[in-house]
Amino acid sequence: MLSANSLQVGLEPFPGFRLQRLRGAGCFGEVWEAATADGQVCALKFMPTAEGHAAVQEIRTIQMIRALQHPNVLPADQVWSQAGYLVVRMELADASLLDLFELHLAECGAPLPPQEVCFLLSQAADGLDFLNARRHLVGGQVVAVQHCDVKPSNLLLFGDAVKLADFGLAAPVHARLQAHGRVGSPDYAAPEVFHGQLSNSSDQYSLAVTYCQLRGGRLPFPTVNSFQASWPQVRPPVDLSMLAAPERPIIARALGRVPHERWPSCARLMAELRDAVGAHRLHGKRTVMDPPGRPAARAARTDQHCLAQTTTHC
Repeated sequence: MLSANSLQVGLEPFPGFRLQRLRGAGCFGEVWEAATADGQVCALKFMPTAEGHAAVQEIRTIQMIRALQHPNVLPADQVWSQAGYLVVRMELADASLLDLFELHLAECGAPLPPQEVCFLLSQAADGLDFLNARRHLVGGQVVAVQHCDVKPSNLLLFGDAVKLADFGLAAPVHARLQAHGRVGSPDYAAPEVFHGQLSNSSDQYSLAVTYCQLRGGRLPFPTVNSFQASWPQVRPPVDLSMLAAPERPIIARALGRVPHERWPSCARLMAELRDAVGAHRLHGKRTVMDPPGRPAARAARTDQHCLAQTTTHC
C-alpha cells in the first residue's frame, strides 16, 4: 500500500504507472516522472493528505483550472485520492524556466539574452491575461483568476512553448482589490500581498520580477524570506541597474506599489519590452520573435554552445 515517505524509483503506486525519477519537490509535495502502461511518460504530483488544508485547496483549484482551456495553461489530466496522497497527473515538461536560466548561467556565465526572455515570457503573459480576465464562471459567479505564485520554477517548457503550472494557490478575484491571505513566494509577491490583499495585477508584478531574474540575473531588491515584516522594512526601492536603460521604466511601472498604476495587461508589458530590446519584427499579422531557438532542447543538451549576448523555489 502506498503511504507517506514511500515514493521511490521503480515503485508502481497504482496499476499502469511506474515512477522513473523525481523531478521536483516543494513545501506541499513531490513531482515524479512516471512511465505509463502504453510506454508514454507523464508527470505525477503527490501531495501528502496530512497537509490537509493544502490538499483541500489543491482540489478546489484543480476543479477551477480544469475548466479553463488555454495553450499556455497546463491543466491536470487526472486526479486520484490514494492512501496517504492526493495524486495529480499532468503532461511532462522538458524543463522549467528556472532550469533553463541556471543552465545558461552555468555554461555561459550570464543570464538569458533579452530576446529569448521576451519570447518565453510573452507566452506566459498570454496565459496570465487569459486567467486574469474577469470572464470565468466559478461557483456560479463570473470572476478573474490570479495565479498567486508566478516565478521561473512555475513556468514550464514544452518544446518552445511555455505553460503556467502549479495552481495550488490560485484564487478567484471578484474586485480590483480584495482581502486575501499572505501566500505565495515572498521574493516575487506584489506589495499588496504583504498587506493581506490581492489585486487584478498582482500576477503582473510577479512576472516583472521574473523578467528581472531571467534577464538580469538577480531580483530587483534584496531577498525576502517571509511575509511577517511590514512592507517598507522588507522591500526598498527597486534596483533595476541589471537592465538596459530602455527596459527600466517599463519594468518600473510593472513593479509599481499601487496596483492601478501598473500596465493594463501582462501582454502590454511584454509588448513594451519587445519594442525596447528589439525582440520582434512584424510578419504579416503575426509577431515573430528573433530568435526563439529551441530552449527546451538546449536545456537537455549541456554541451551546446552559449547564445550570443546582446547586453551584457516555496
